[in-house]
Amino acid sequence: MKLAETLLLRSDMKKKLASLRERIVSNAVVQDGERPHEDPVELMKEAVAVLDELESLVIRVNTANAACRLPDGRTLAQLIALRDKLVQQHSILQAAVQGSQKEPERYSMKEIKWVATVEVAKLQKQSDDLSKRIRELNVLVQGANWQVEVE
Repeated sequence: MKLAETLLLRSDMKKKLASLRERIVSNAVVQDGERPHEDPVELMKEAVAVLDELESLVIRVNTANAACRLPDGRTLAQLIALRDKLVQQHSILQAAVQGSQKEPERYSMKEIKWVATVEVAKLQKQSDDLSKRIRELNVLVQGANWQVEVE
């Protein structure tokens, strides 16, 4: 199975776990004299089985990511770690840009004036550059995902 297919399977398992969690919660309490629509104990057993399967899948994915070498010598795991760091850095830049935009407030008859303490244009340019790098890394990761076999 290709790594990309394994990742799709992992995503489906996470969705199934979320659904099982909701079903467990909604059936954990009923009115006195009523019966739950589904047995929460059985749902919890099913969730544990899915978690066991997910654990095995994650180990296989991580092993494949660590073993796959890209043409530039980096492993897929290194590329993913770099991408994750850049995504977080992009998020911080975007938060700074958004935080610098504050509407004037009225206090009595005087207006309180807010002044940005960061260079918004410079931060936005950095953010745009990071977005481009993230897209490029995503292309490399996606390409590798369809080449790598998972054992």
